[in-house]
Amino acid sequence: MDEKGSAGFSASDVDAIVGERIRRRRILTGQTQDQLGDALGVSYQQIQKYETGANRVSAGRLYLLAEQLDVSPSWFFDGLSSTESSVDEDMLSSSRMAIECVRNLSRIKDEKVRSSILTMIRTLAESEEETDANGAILTTSHLHKEMRSQPDS
Repeated sequence: MDEKGSAGFSASDVDAIVGERIRRRRILTGQTQDQLGDALGVSYQQIQKYETGANRVSAGRLYLLAEQLDVSPSWFFDGLSSTESSVDEDMLSSSRMAIECVRNLSRIKDEKVRSSILTMIRTLAESEEETDANGAILTTSHLHKEMRSQPDS
């Protein structure tokens, strides 16, 4: 049984979170598991195991991963000391599609085109917003979280 730290995360939870962050950053940098593995001297299967949290990443390997992914080693742990579980929930619920959208958007050279796409996305997102009883804007995902946190009647 994994013991939980003060923020409510077990060692296995942290392994999964770090793995997900490795995956997200690898995708954002446009690297395949094979390319990252080659750069680190490990197989793509090992990268898969790190990304799923099946294998723990050693301190030395994490340092090399951070270097290869152009982040600080501490980036993999940012927000974990927070007692809010939403940090973990939000991070794990981010989709591959969102990551790929950001990566592909950054590849568009024409600033006007990028700006137009962002305006379109913002407009679509705002059309999905709803308000609570006090008139505060709630996003659809916020409403889903609230619904999950309410006890069944």
